[in-house]
Amino acid sequence: MEKITSFTIDHIKLQPGVYVSRKDKVGESTITTFDLRMTSPNEEPVMNTAEMHTIEHLAATFLRNHSEFGEKTIYFGPMGCRTGFYLLLAGEYESKDIVPLMTALFEFIRDYRDEVPGASAKDCGNYLDMNLGMANYLAKRYLDNVLYQIDETRLVYPV
Repeated sequence: MEKITSFTIDHIKLQPGVYVSRKDKVGESTITTFDLRMTSPNEEPVMNTAEMHTIEHLAATFLRNHSEFGEKTIYFGPMGCRTGFYLLLAGEYESKDIVPLMTALFEFIRDYRDEVPGASAKDCGNYLDMNLGMANYLAKRYLDNVLYQIDETRLVYPV
């Protein structure tokens, strides 16, 4: 079988950032998939499922309620390797186009102190697996180490 695109990225060189993973045509529309890499693959510990689950709930809620991107948000969810998330948006975008959105999103997560949306037995299939404190910490870390000083080296996949 042919390798899928995400397995052709050099994960030894890859650092935390905001990357366009792929662009797919669906009829006349484009869906842009972003790789929101939060930890350095194979160098740092991966994120635990509880904080990833919390980030997923908060991010999906924030994005789907966003005035500009709410209707363009197709999906936000964790990578299986637990080093980041995928964001799928309807439309043709480059990484730099969503940096302000990602900054607002991760500031929201960093500062969030209320009940996690959807964290109940009725709303979620694994509602007890949440860690808001670590989600706050990881959002702050991503903002401080990546988003607030992002440059081309964190916006385009390494060659």
